[in-house]
Amino acid sequence: MRKSLLVLLLWAPFAMALIPPPGRALDPSTQQAIQRFLLHNRILDTPEDLDTAPYVIAADNGRVLGADGERVHARGVLDPAQPGYAIVRRGRTYTDPRTRELLGVNADDIGTARFVSASDLSTLVVQRVTQEIRPGDRLLRLQPAVDPARLVTPASSASVEGHIIDIPRGVTQIGVLDAVTLNKGRRDGLVEGQLLTVIKAGARVRDPFSGSSVALPDTPAGTLLVFRTYEKLSFALVLSASRSLAVMDRFEAVHAAQ
Repeated sequence: MRKSLLVLLLWAPFAMALIPPPGRALDPSTQQAIQRFLLHNRILDTPEDLDTAPYVIAADNGRVLGADGERVHARGVLDPAQPGYAIVRRGRTYTDPRTRELLGVNADDIGTARFVSASDLSTLVVQRVTQEIRPGDRLLRLQPAVDPARLVTPASSASVEGHIIDIPRGVTQIGVLDAVTLNKGRRDGLVEGQLLTVIKAGARVRDPFSGSSVALPDTPAGTLLVFRTYEKLSFALVLSASRSLAVMDRFEAVHAAQ
């Protein structure tokens, strides 16, 4: 715990410099962290969006191993005007921690491929792989990169509250420049470029005289930048953290906390 606190203290001056004032663009390190994350992470609003996408049948040799430069064949409608496709596999399904509503499904990154030709089967050339490609892996249009000009902190935004529900890189503690998944999206009023305050719930302690359980006050613990919104979910980047953040920490719009 002391080591985690020391790291946060050392990060503090740099982290505060990452928070852009209203109307100002992001610094280069923040932009790079966002672009790297989006290369490997995306969300689909419904499982059907993935289940109806074109899919890999096999490679030229009748099996699929996924080496760079290898040709793979796929079924489904591919657009010749769309040169690049993401190869993905169904990952985690997200549900709201309170209402249990289905919020979306993660499309696990397997690699990318370039469209070559189409007939009864479409042919693509593998350009990048993160793991072995399997028959049945889906093909999606590459998602657009974040335009830094669009990630300008709005002067005002909707009063939205929600929770961090996932850390896509698979760790338990969240630090500066880590990306997190939020259980709110466009329908809730979140916009790209919006700043959010993370709130840590106060611990419950025992009153030494009455013996009753007492909740200590909630405390602000960090700042998030929303950089990609979906219908019911969003990705956000940690710009500052005064304490270790974790899944199920609450967030709210910055102006609502002031």
